[in-house]
Amino acid sequence: MSTLPEGGRTPRVTIRLIVIQILVFSLLLTLAGRLWYLQIRNGDQYTAEAASNHIQQVVAAATRGSILDARGVPLADNETRLVVSANRTDLMKMKDKGRTVLTRLAGVLNLKPEDVAAKVRLCDAKTPKPCWAGSPYQPIPITDEATTQQALQIRERQEDFPGITAEPTAVRRYAGPGGSNTAQVLGYLSPVTDAEITKAKDSRTPLLRSDQVGRSGLERQYDSELRGRAGVTRYEVDNLGRVIGKAKSDKAVPGANIVTSIDARVQAIAEHELDQAMKDARKELDRNTGVNYKADAGAVVVLESRTGRVVAMASNPTYDPNAWVGGISGKDYKALTGEDSNYPLLNRAIQGQAAPGSIFKVISTTAAVKAGYAFTDHYNCSSAYSIGNQVFKNYESKGYGAIDLGQALEVSCDTVFYDLAYKQWQKDGGNKPQHPADWFYKTAHQFGLGKETGIDLPNEVRGRVPDREWKKRYWEANKDVWCKQGDKDDSYAGKIAKENCESGMRMRAGDSVNYSIGQGDTLVTPIQMATIYAAISNGGTLWNPTVGKAVISPDGKRVQEIKPTSHGRLPIDGTLRDQMDAALAGVATKGTAAWRFQGWPQDRIPMHAKTGTAEVYGKQTTSWFATYTSDYTVVMTIAQGGTGSGASGPAVRNIYNALYGVDEKGKVDDSKALLPHPQSGLPKIEKDGTIEAQPIPTAPPSPSPSGSDGASPAPSASPADTGLPSPPPETPTEPATRREEQNR
Repeated sequence: MSTLPEGGRTPRVTIRLIVIQILVFSLLLTLAGRLWYLQIRNGDQYTAEAASNHIQQVVAAATRGSILDARGVPLADNETRLVVSANRTDLMKMKDKGRTVLTRLAGVLNLKPEDVAAKVRLCDAKTPKPCWAGSPYQPIPITDEATTQQALQIRERQEDFPGITAEPTAVRRYAGPGGSNTAQVLGYLSPVTDAEITKAKDSRTPLLRSDQVGRSGLERQYDSELRGRAGVTRYEVDNLGRVIGKAKSDKAVPGANIVTSIDARVQAIAEHELDQAMKDARKELDRNTGVNYKADAGAVVVLESRTGRVVAMASNPTYDPNAWVGGISGKDYKALTGEDSNYPLLNRAIQGQAAPGSIFKVISTTAAVKAGYAFTDHYNCSSAYSIGNQVFKNYESKGYGAIDLGQALEVSCDTVFYDLAYKQWQKDGGNKPQHPADWFYKTAHQFGLGKETGIDLPNEVRGRVPDREWKKRYWEANKDVWCKQGDKDDSYAGKIAKENCESGMRMRAGDSVNYSIGQGDTLVTPIQMATIYAAISNGGTLWNPTVGKAVISPDGKRVQEIKPTSHGRLPIDGTLRDQMDAALAGVATKGTAAWRFQGWPQDRIPMHAKTGTAEVYGKQTTSWFATYTSDYTVVMTIAQGGTGSGASGPAVRNIYNALYGVDEKGKVDDSKALLPHPQSGLPKIEKDGTIEAQPIPTAPPSPSPSGSDGASPAPSASPADTGLPSPPPETPTEPATRREEQNR
């Protein structure tokens, strides 16, 4: 018989007691530490949060600032609508949780009772939309389209509609003055997300759940200025959510107004002319494909040449930004974003990329001069140019013999640029380069291609300069696919894939000659090319294009001007600038654009132009037309639209006709000119928010001095008619014969 140790405990029992003691001690220590953390370390924070549980906020949205054109005409403002809202707190106090009231309300508003009930239920992980994502203490909008009669029924029979209000409320409106649309430039609004609220929590402009924020365009770019600050009414509530008192409240502060450099009248003309040009192109037969041109997308940009300010910017296809007001329907959203929509939300002026065709030749001309080829020397403009077994032809295979670089720009001779690019490729080492100068590619970068222009609109794309570094990256990313396709496919596409597999990392001769005329893998945007041609006009300054001109407080007392800024200068001296300027004037008077500018008052308003027709594999040609005067630069492009002057030429001419008041016979009528000189002043906003529109400047245009730099002061404005335009002028009569564009 065993005996127990002293004390009557076995060693095993002793060990168990020790373990239990340690466990209990650990739990007590953890509890003490947690209590210290909650009550001492973070006591103030949790005390404040507990106190806030007794305060609920009701938010009154601030009136969003207006977006104005250069003369003060509203492009986006607010209109008063009758908004019917439900106070969920009052409804929840009723025996049936407000179901009877909501059903009665649905009958007055001609809505389905289930739809009205769905709008006032609170969102959570299990609740399908529609539902209310905001504060339960916030009035919940049922409709912003109530009629006066419906609002009167609700207000006169308040005993039948407890918790329901019908009040006039400011709602965003995109006015479309004079038939202008300006959709992609203005953008649109939509409700704020939880992620955005969290991100902006500690910023200078925190967001509230009731806020609407800009999603694109100017609405997004200047959202913090336009939004203002919402008013907050704070209510004290008990633990059952019942209101027991009112705490300190903050008044709403309206948002500032944004004055733009857009002229609504010129914008309307630009939109109309782009749309008409695309419609006309669809009536023309494409001799290469045997079907009419599709002309499925396009863009036009009008800049002030001396400052880079945007006077008009149109993108087609377009949309009505009012579709987003009050929440977009599923049907409308699908129409704007579906595969068959052709993506009207895209601003093709800053996001549409395409090969530039021959409007790129001002860059190739500069590159050739920098590489040592004199502007005034003569080069052979043959009808075709051969490299090995490959033949590169002039547009329509027409030759002009020995010409200088100015004449090569005038007639857009491809073979001159082929020869210069090929010779420079050989100097750079051909297929075995050691230390290539790469003038043609470096010059493109110096002109600002391959990067954003810095325009004050979101989501601008960079385009592409297909230099050696890009070719290497592109080959590394695609070589496996090319090699696999080249091994299995004997078609033309398969042969190209095999060639790319074997030598796609090299800068081949064919790449260089194609690149010299704006073909191949080069991609540009209309705003990039407009910035370049404006720089040639103003003497060499590459301005960051700007749409915003000033931020003005609601009472007009504080004005913050948005000054134009530059991102560099063209890599040209005054002599080369003047030589190219004269050549581009020749394009408009005797070159490839002359048939579109017949009768133009060249002596009074010198016109400069460059045509471009870019070939795209598997698609019809892209039309480009780049032009400038001393005041304005206009660039238009139409995808699958045909030739530069053929498709875009009439539209660009009509825009200038409207700007300067030029009739179809070339006579200038100042009284019909929409904007004969860029707008210099700002509209005046009174204390009560009314806007005093600026008169249009009527001083006649004067050519910029040769080789001048920067912005010249605009002549003083005199009072003039500030009304919106009459219908655009008719297209000038097309001559029976014309010189075809000599570009590819």
